[in-house]
Amino acid sequence: MNNNTQDTSGNHLDKSTEHVAINYTSQNKSVSRTNPWGIFVLASTFLLIFIATYLFFYLDTDFANFREERMSSTLGYAFLVMATALLVFKAGFFIYTLIRYFKYKAIASVSDEELPTCTVIVPAYNEGKQVWETLKSLANSNYPAEKLQLLAIDDGSKDDTWRWIQQAKKDLGDRVTIFQQPKNKGKRHALYRGFNIGTGDVFVTVDSDSVVNEDTLRNLVSPFMLDEKCGAVAGNIRVLNNKKALLPKMLDVSFVLSFEFVRSAESSLNSVLCTPGALAAYRRSAVFAVLPEWINQTFMGKPSDIGEDRAMTNMILKQGNKVLFQRNAYAYTNVPENYKGLYKMFIRWGRSNVRENIEMSKYVFTNFREESKSGIRLLFISQSLKIIMSYPFILFMLFFIVTHPILFFSSTLFGILIFSSFPMLFYAKRYNISESFWAYSYSILYTFALFWITPYAIATASKRGWLTRG
Repeated sequence: MNNNTQDTSGNHLDKSTEHVAINYTSQNKSVSRTNPWGIFVLASTFLLIFIATYLFFYLDTDFANFREERMSSTLGYAFLVMATALLVFKAGFFIYTLIRYFKYKAIASVSDEELPTCTVIVPAYNEGKQVWETLKSLANSNYPAEKLQLLAIDDGSKDDTWRWIQQAKKDLGDRVTIFQQPKNKGKRHALYRGFNIGTGDVFVTVDSDSVVNEDTLRNLVSPFMLDEKCGAVAGNIRVLNNKKALLPKMLDVSFVLSFEFVRSAESSLNSVLCTPGALAAYRRSAVFAVLPEWINQTFMGKPSDIGEDRAMTNMILKQGNKVLFQRNAYAYTNVPENYKGLYKMFIRWGRSNVRENIEMSKYVFTNFREESKSGIRLLFISQSLKIIMSYPFILFMLFFIVTHPILFFSSTLFGILIFSSFPMLFYAKRYNISESFWAYSYSILYTFALFWITPYAIATASKRGWLTRG
């Protein structure tokens, strides 16, 4: 950054050169430097895994005895049968997902003449300078200026977010229109205001802690022009702040698997289950068909103030519309850099998943759309099983730890070595091998430090609050 300017309050604001929206895709393909602490974490990860592998084979007789103990117990036998059935289902579902992944193909951008009018809505709360980066990257999109409407909505921030939005207005002029909510009402209400103000045939929502590539918007909205049944499109989300902090490095590998593998497979079934808040597009008519229900949504009698992206996706799917994924539409978003921020984000996502799976159960087995519904039903069953089985498995895990701690430690880490190799190889193939090994560290972190998220999210599904905004 260079060319410092100063706002009216005397605070220095960094002003970038003409193009802020650099090609982050190319940038993220390069190998980022890992600090000594990161090298230590990776080395420790592999040391633990290979010690566990040795123990796993060394204690083979103990494992055999453990299995015999479970088989001789009615409860243990029932659990082993259930676990085996679930493992077979998950293995079959993985193969099915892999097949669907290979059937996926991103849609290339249509011409300027074919592109729809587009309203981009950026809600912001306590985002500081990052909202300015977001708006600049969007303004530098290679989208026809006469077809692009950019709205920034400050949701009653308590920091200097509004000042940065005003600075963006000063820099961008008529290319951006800015609004300020009189008080903080939540992201859903900020988006609602944008939907009602926007004039585009397609709405795009972008989080205020994200930046996009120059071709992101045109790639994101092109499917609407080729398929009139397309109601929503999910963008491809990568981690922006993954250069130094360790958790973002791990999350970047996780995001690549979640979006570029899982959502690619879902898209081949026309049934992406969640369009991410960081980057999503919606057909105007699809939004207004559900807008009153969406803004007034409640759960257990309380207004819903989380999960607005999953809720909108669910309602659009319920209409019988297709929801697709565009792998070539990149957004880069900031994620938590510490454990507390991470588990709060996961709790919010977990609560939203519980709520929306309940809502999805009300229509997914009905005749809600004309085309085949077997794929989306299978996706629903897989997600539901993950939620439902969280309690039995956490109880078994605790029992296993108390009764056979060494067996638990060795078998769990050996399982991580096996099952985390796929996301590692997938990331290495798509981007670079040096960062791909964070797949193992992330799996260890999730298994031992985040295993409680889903059970806790179920138990507290009715609670409100964004959690990760001060």
